[in-house]
Amino acid sequence: MRINKYLALKKYGTRREADELIEQHKVFINGRLAMLGDKVEADDEVEVKNSGGAKKIRHYFAYHKPKGIITHSPQEGETDIKAETAKYKELDGTFPIGRLDKESYGLIILTNDGRITDRLLNPDYEHEKEYAVKTKDALQENFAKRMEAGIDIEGYKTKPSKIQILGDRSFAITLTEGKKHQIRRMVSALRNEVSDLKRIKIMNVELGKLPAGAYRAILGEELEIFLKGLGI
Repeated sequence: MRINKYLALKKYGTRREADELIEQHKVFINGRLAMLGDKVEADDEVEVKNSGGAKKIRHYFAYHKPKGIITHSPQEGETDIKAETAKYKELDGTFPIGRLDKESYGLIILTNDGRITDRLLNPDYEHEKEYAVKTKDALQENFAKRMEAGIDIEGYKTKPSKIQILGDRSFAITLTEGKKHQIRRMVSALRNEVSDLKRIKIMNVELGKLPAGAYRAILGEELEIFLKGLGI
């Protein structure tokens, strides 16, 4: 990808404005002064100098956390996302936003932009996250209605959610909060048990067909909508 297009996607202005930054000797690729027409590879490090010194470009990735991988703070014998993704140079300096428990899998946002942590995780902002869930036993007839209204889980009533029944033992749920093991606890409160839990969407970012353990950059219109939704 040409450097001016890359900078435009990263919100440094239009391609013409990106060219002006290059002409002003403010753009570096892997420590080398960038030239007009240079191309950027996926594992290149791009820096833009401003009055405050060098500024690293912020990166955003959709990552498919596999089952068995810990999001944060692994115990002895466990592997976390940081260790699992260490082989990918492009992900250097990024960290996961939020959590998925060990036996759950699916979409996690990886970034080096600390600004989005609170905006994405704080339930006061009410950003939607969608999950596909399978249960051990058949769903009760009034399952969707009860789940959507909120479930008491050990003294806390969950916020209203959206439920789509997919089968007699499967459903999709959209939440705007993320209490520890919330979906598993909600299902348990209705005398059932989660057998499979996959996060498939965070705001407008979708997991799609991304394989387990793989990642992709969030760019262009998708990134623009995502950051706008976060108020950034």
